Amino acid sequence: MYKVFVNERPLILTNNITETKESNCFLLNEKAINDAIEALVKKKLKKAYIYHPNAEEILKKFTDKIALEVAAGGVVTNKEGKVLFIYRNDKWDIPKGKLDKGETIEECALREVEEETGVTGLKIENYLRTTYHVFKRKGKYKLKEVHWYAMKTNFKGKLKPEKSEGIEKVKWKGPKKIIKALENSYTNIKLLFEGD
Repeated sequence: MYKVFVNERPLILTNNITETKESNCFLLNEKAINDAIEALVKKKLKKAYIYHPNAEEILKKFTDKIALEVAAGGVVTNKEGKVLFIYRNDKWDIPKGKLDKGETIEECALREVEEETGVTGLKIENYLRTTYHVFKRKGKYKLKEVHWYAMKTNFKGKLKPEKSEGIEKVKWKGPKKIIKALENSYTNIKLLFEGD
């Protein structure tokens, strides 16, 4: 099962027909996928399901119908245990970005964090999880698959928001400020701070 967020509402890709209701269950074809996404965007449904009997193939078949964009990012912690956040589009977020041709996912995560924040000396500690969300570009829906890593740094320099990417602020946040930031963030970002 995959949980894809559309306008902060879940679109669940599943092979389990028993958990779905007819009113919010769609088959895995292009029209049905677009209908489900539109219903979530317009807030006509709280959640929707895309059904396909084969669990192993469901994500691949979904991305045959809707373009996939692979990205990577990092939850960066400094020596004081504070976490690096960016502020963009009136929301607190974690640095991430699109995979460049010929680059590994880990290289992408390190490069994007450095470009968006100015933080150097980054080291990947471990893989955290992969999140999914739908966005619209040039009138077409796309699925963004983001691979997240826990990172550490000893960086002490000045933080530099990448203004050309719409980033207004970069901040280190301790536990109390993280909780506050997550109140004005995205569901996928909140998932990174929940224990599994």
